Amino acid sequence: MNSLDWAVLIGYFGVMVAIGIWSHKRVDNVSDFFTAGGKMPWWLSGISHHMSGYSAVMFTGYAGIAYTYGVTSFVTWSFPIALGIAIGSKLFAPRINRLRSRLHVASPLEYLKNRYDLKTQQALAWSGMLLKIVDVGAKWAAIATLLSVFTGVSLNEGILITGGITAVYCTIGGLWADALTELGQFVIQLLAGIAMFVAVVVELGDYGGFFGVWDRPELDGHEKPLVGPYGTVFLLAFLFIKLFEYNGGMLNQAQRYMATPTPREAERSARLSAALWLVWPLVLFFPMWMSPLLVESQKPDGSDSYALMTEQLLPHGLLGLVIVGFFSHTMAMCSSDANAIAAVFTRDCAPVISAKARAWNERQGLIVARVATVVFLGLSMAAATQVNSPTFKDIITVVIKWVAGLMGPMAIPMMLGLLRPFRRSGPTAALVSWSMGLLAFWLVNYPINWNVEGGVPLQYQVSVPLAVSLVLYILIGYMKPEDTPERLAIIERINTDGDGAAAAAVPSPAGSVDGVVRTTTKD
Repeated sequence: MNSLDWAVLIGYFGVMVAIGIWSHKRVDNVSDFFTAGGKMPWWLSGISHHMSGYSAVMFTGYAGIAYTYGVTSFVTWSFPIALGIAIGSKLFAPRINRLRSRLHVASPLEYLKNRYDLKTQQALAWSGMLLKIVDVGAKWAAIATLLSVFTGVSLNEGILITGGITAVYCTIGGLWADALTELGQFVIQLLAGIAMFVAVVVELGDYGGFFGVWDRPELDGHEKPLVGPYGTVFLLAFLFIKLFEYNGGMLNQAQRYMATPTPREAERSARLSAALWLVWPLVLFFPMWMSPLLVESQKPDGSDSYALMTEQLLPHGLLGLVIVGFFSHTMAMCSSDANAIAAVFTRDCAPVISAKARAWNERQGLIVARVATVVFLGLSMAAATQVNSPTFKDIITVVIKWVAGLMGPMAIPMMLGLLRPFRRSGPTAALVSWSMGLLAFWLVNYPINWNVEGGVPLQYQVSVPLAVSLVLYILIGYMKPEDTPERLAIIERINTDGDGAAAAAVPSPAGSVDGVVRTTTKD
């Protein structure tokens, strides 16, 4: 990087902070901070939903998969996400919006206390927060790895720089700041991605052109959709995982649905995000598929290939723009995660562990929300320094094995609890499926791994915990139904916009905190 690239990068950071300060004026209470007061237009929600699903892992871990295996990086990653969100636009998006508009909650997990019980809500809330610390830590490590390639700064320095800037704007402006910065980041990465795509296409003239290049020996097997550890079982497991994860299972995407004015708007935002996931990654991935022709990775997993290619092909100025694109993806995802986890702590956990929290006024609740955001970012930055330790191995291991493997047991009770067909599944089904899914993850990744030559295949590391949780949640619901009238009434309010008799049977909300109504339940 030279002075021009640094100017682009510093200018980007300045704009992000400025947006955060401007967004501060739109935040008056916890509802504004966590769900934008339900006033976010569907197109902004859709772009924000799309951007909050990316990070620099795309340009490190998945770039390594693209470098090694080719188009399977798209077939087994962004395509399942696009399909999952498209299905979720009908199945989940309207129902999640009704959590805010009909139940008046500000956290995606807040409704679980009424849908199941307090123990279930707390189990999912605390385990979800711990998983998110590791997940976001991997994102900081990814962007710091790229920054070290371009600037030479150490991993810890890169983590501190990106985390510090993100903490400023998302703490000041809440979800509004997240969404508006993600809109700006979308424009930036659009320009950067097209610049890189054009540069690679021009370079391919020496290798047989756009179509002839696939016959090159360096790209042998790169055209196969399923290859290596990324086979049919992995694809199907990833589709189910992303169906839950990107429609709210990992919390931050659920906030985008909650932030729109109506269920219909939430559905439209999900469709926009699905379309972007289907089309835009093709532009980003194509240079990565061609990278074996243009650079030789210095790392065994190929995770530095995209950064090396960027340095080689782009002039200064455009190089800075692409680096800003890396930052935009990571900061978008991490800031949205920080806001979601702060919502879970402030709304779901703090009132349980502290009597004072149940009496917070609007100002106190907003202060705690901002402090919780900073604390989460600090913990995730600390976790980022351990991503390359023997426990986690590397960035892509964290993202695929740990996050994808653990997400299912945590998301299934939350997401399926929204749907009428699973109304019989109550607290017992939720807690057993959650705990046994976590146990299955531990077994296939550790004790069983010690006795299997070469370890358990990746597709089973990812799919077994999800399958165990899903089967137990359904079976226990039928064997021990817990569909009380109160729980059925909650489900009806989530599934309908009218004021039918079942919906009207819901206990009257009580316990208003921070200007947002909190529902009551019998634990």
